[in-house]
Amino acid sequence: MRFEGTLAKWNDDRGFGFIQPTQGGQELFAHISAFPRDGQRPQLNEPLSFEVALAQGGKKQAVAIQRPGAVAPRSTAARRTPPQLSRNHSSTGVFGKLVVLLLVCAVLGVGYSKYDAYQQARASATVAAPWEDAPPAGRSIPAVAPLVPSSYRCDSRQHCSQMTSCAEATFFLKNCPTTKMDGDGDGVPCEQQWCTR
Repeated sequence: MRFEGTLAKWNDDRGFGFIQPTQGGQELFAHISAFPRDGQRPQLNEPLSFEVALAQGGKKQAVAIQRPGAVAPRSTAARRTPPQLSRNHSSTGVFGKLVVLLLVCAVLGVGYSKYDAYQQARASATVAAPWEDAPPAGRSIPAVAPLVPSSYRCDSRQHCSQMTSCAEATFFLKNCPTTKMDGDGDGVPCEQQWCTR
C-alpha cells in the first residue's frame, strides 16, 4: 500500500533522511537507495509517495519512494522494439544464419574433396605397390599357404643353421620379420640346407 508525505529531514553527506507522512504519525527513515534513480537529489519539503517496510532492526522505513507527477518506469512490455524494427532484425538474423550455413557447407565440401582425393591416391598406391615388388620376369611367385595353426613360435632365431626343418624355416620366414633365411628373395627359405628342390 502506498502512502504520501514530505521529506522533513535530509543529510546529503550520509545519504539518508526522514519522511513525515501526510496522514500523521512518526517520521519514517528513508535511505537514498529507496529514491528513484532519476539523477535528482532529494529536496527538503518535497512531496513523495512511498511504501512502508520493516528494517533489519524491526523499525519501519520508507521504500520504493516516488515523486508525484514523475513518470513511472516503463514495463518491459512497453520497452519492446516497434514491430517494423523486429521484422528487420529477424530478417537480418535469417540472412546471417543463411550465410553461416553456406560457409559451413563450403568448408564441408572442400574437406570432402580433399578426403576423396586422399582415398583415391591411397587406393592407386595400393594397386601399384604389388607391381613394384614383383620378381623379375621368368621367376615364379610361390603360392601362399593358408594359415594353419602351428607348433612353431617366433623367437630370436634368424638363420638357417638355427632351424630344424623346411617347415620351421618356412614358418619363420612368413611370420617372423627379423629372419635372414631368404638370400635370393624368392620366398623359399634355406634352399641349400632344408628346402632343396
